[in-house]
Amino acid sequence: MNDGLVKKLALTGDLSDGELAELIENGALDGELRLAADERRREIYGDEVFVRGLIEFTNFCKNDCYYCGIRRSNREASRYRLTADEILGCCREGYGLGFRTFVLQGGEDPFFTDEALCPIVACIKNEFPDCAVTLSVGERPYESYKKLRDAGADRYLLRHETADPVHYGKLHPASLSSENRKKCLFDLKSLGYQVGSGFMVGSPYQTTENIVADLRFLQKLDPDMIGIGPFLSHSETPFADFENGTAALTIKLISILRLMFPRALIPATTALGTVDLRGREKGLMAGANVVMPNLSPVRVRKLYELYDNKICTGEESAQCVDCLRARVGSVGYRIVTARGDVKKQTEEARRASSGGHQVN
Repeated sequence: MNDGLVKKLALTGDLSDGELAELIENGALDGELRLAADERRREIYGDEVFVRGLIEFTNFCKNDCYYCGIRRSNREASRYRLTADEILGCCREGYGLGFRTFVLQGGEDPFFTDEALCPIVACIKNEFPDCAVTLSVGERPYESYKKLRDAGADRYLLRHETADPVHYGKLHPASLSSENRKKCLFDLKSLGYQVGSGFMVGSPYQTTENIVADLRFLQKLDPDMIGIGPFLSHSETPFADFENGTAALTIKLISILRLMFPRALIPATTALGTVDLRGREKGLMAGANVVMPNLSPVRVRKLYELYDNKICTGEESAQCVDCLRARVGSVGYRIVTARGDVKKQTEEARRASSGGHQVN
């Protein structure tokens, strides 16, 4: 085992493919890795943890991804759509609780055309001009992304899930392609969105080489936000009997991501909290700096079921915030009321510090 791998990653922000694979597969350096990642996040973001108010506004989806509980073929799913007034109501409640970023997340629902979604975005920005609006509604044409950007959307989350086209094909039907997913991400960047991507950890058929490819793709994309979470199975999918991803590997990869992308906004996800009751706390201690409490109406939370046994489906929004504030505080961090934009490095500082290495 190369005992200098963590120090090298912390110093340069990169390793060779072989070194990354070694670090991923061997647990001997996990403690050192976590400490180095926490030190790096504190250098840039201190003890601040940003909150994003998550509004799961539709669980209709035209796609049939093999891992997802709201896939089109799940006939057991109880479908719903929030109205524009309901979405705005969630934002108003969230604003009163201190949220300054709202994340509108949904399946790829044909009902929410540009004509339906753009006015909702515009209304949120008009009523809450000091807030950021993040969209997470999947693959759309360039022209659609542009209209939504013009309507006021600030950020867009679109996980690439896996960068390897062969592996992508094992997780998705032939109607979806890794090539188009990546094209969408670069379209979003070209339009000036703050872009988030990421991948599943421990998804069916995933190899260490797949994970290394994910890290290399993220270096190419250079996203503002990176969201990863363990694969969690759903009983009404083709992957119902596959083993879940682990908290341990997810947490290790959060640390690796923090050292490779020091300025990225990295959430401690609900999926991580589902697979491990203290998963979100462990994620924060490993370098994450974002949490996403749910602002959706309680009546629909159990219906947005991407995987089985999702946590926090019965809590009111204020309960979610109070719970998270206590959890964040218990491990030495604090939730702050702010938009929580990525802290970009100046070009002068980038040149001075990079030394020819990849720096986010």
